[in-house]
Amino acid sequence: MPQPASGNLITTPTPWSPAQKIAFRACFLFFVQYILLGSNEIVPETNPIYAIYIQPFYKMIPWIGQHVLHLSYPITSFPDGGSSDTTFDYVLLLFSAVVTVVGVVIWTLIDRRRPHHRRLYYWFTLILRYYCAYTMFIFGLSKAYKLQFPFPSPGSLVEPLGAYSPMHLVWSFFGYSSPYTRITGWAEILSGVLLIYRRTTRLGVLFFLAVMFNVTAVNFFYDVCLKTTSAVLMMMGFFLLAPELKRLIEFFVQNKAVAPADEWTPVFQKKWINISLILFKFTLTIAILLNANRVIVDQVRSFADDRPVSRLHGIYDVQTFVRNKDTLPPLLTDTIRWRRLLFNDLSPYAFYASIRQMNDSAKGFMVRPDSVTRKIAFYRSSDTAKKYYFDYAFIGRDGLYLRGLWKGDSLSILLKKYETGNFLLVNRGFHWINETPYQR
Repeated sequence: MPQPASGNLITTPTPWSPAQKIAFRACFLFFVQYILLGSNEIVPETNPIYAIYIQPFYKMIPWIGQHVLHLSYPITSFPDGGSSDTTFDYVLLLFSAVVTVVGVVIWTLIDRRRPHHRRLYYWFTLILRYYCAYTMFIFGLSKAYKLQFPFPSPGSLVEPLGAYSPMHLVWSFFGYSSPYTRITGWAEILSGVLLIYRRTTRLGVLFFLAVMFNVTAVNFFYDVCLKTTSAVLMMMGFFLLAPELKRLIEFFVQNKAVAPADEWTPVFQKKWINISLILFKFTLTIAILLNANRVIVDQVRSFADDRPVSRLHGIYDVQTFVRNKDTLPPLLTDTIRWRRLLFNDLSPYAFYASIRQMNDSAKGFMVRPDSVTRKIAFYRSSDTAKKYYFDYAFIGRDGLYLRGLWKGDSLSILLKKYETGNFLLVNRGFHWINETPYQR
């Protein structure tokens, strides 16, 4: 049987107050639900299991939204990793909160004589530490590999600042500077490493909360669609820090000496069990790190800034625009002539195009180029059956010629590629000396 750690100064545990027990039970029930109902794949290759037991919630949560909350619209968007702020997510959190309240009441009634939950607290905080650490590894590695925030795309470079969404502004801000993005990533990784080891947990929690406070502030004040994720992670951090608040205040604010923390840790009488637990912890840590790295590296090959891109990728200015054998002049009042065409080779799975009209209005399309037949198809993601096909040919180093049918008209378009290096944002670079502010 596990015994109290030999270093503990208090042999008889101090009973918890009713408020402490209720708070622990509420956090335990809520966080366990959050971990289980979120597709996080902390344990490698567990997503197939998650896909099975989450299915009833895909039916129950929309039903709650319609019949209990009487929402004015049906819940049709489900978690896909892109956003944690869908209606489904918020209703699921509300459902978890209700289950938590009911669970706390039942737990308190059937277990009201228990003086404390020291053992359960230890194992639960261990799970939370690893959960937060793994999340930090995923977020941190995606930044350290410069994956989460790519360099501004051709479309972003020509987009007026006023047309940016707040989230797009954040992505462009972080994506512009590789060193800054990588530093923020390594800060997240460091907080995860500190959380894994028991001796550095307190420092890790402080580091974790500092990192997550900035992330949460960005998510909320720039309308980034990961508000619920960052908010719950912050709650987990405060839960891990709560037992240390009094001691931290005494040490840092009141300038008092503090005794070592009174905490229960499992120590077994048989030495081989203790050694096995240490080896298991070490193996699990390595497995979590390797799995997080594998997840990110698999994406780096397809999404990193330095990935190979199609020759079409870039910004093209329209030189001549012929519609049904009629050459249209570049008039700003023309609603038919194109002014600019942008190709964004985002990944092997996503190739986008943006057509800028003479009045600078934009129309986005998915594109599918065929380098063998030299044909390219334009289509909307909402209507993949309706496609517009063009023959294309490169002319010299920076010329592109398109010919095809567009909305019943025959188009012949000559374009010239604009070098992105000509943008001030791209070529300004770093300067140690600035005699005057260079704020243009």
